[in-house]
Amino acid sequence: MNRHHRLAIDRIACDGRGLCAELLPELIDLDEWGYPVIHGQAVPADLLGHARRAVAACPVLALRLERAAGDRPPPAA
Repeated sequence: MNRHHRLAIDRIACDGRGLCAELLPELIDLDEWGYPVIHGQAVPADLLGHARRAVAACPVLALRLERAAGDRPPPAA
């Protein structure tokens, strides 16, 4: 099964330090106040490791990597 992931930001927890944009500039820019803006829905496979590092480095745990909705395994019967 091909797995797709996407980045999500908890805008309440985020304090706009910008570390995520420094670590993953291919997918994250900063707005005029220094808060992250994610570009694109899916994280390309070649950037998945970088995305995981950016998530792990977030000092307030506001950035997360989620499995895309269509990639959930079927429920057990």
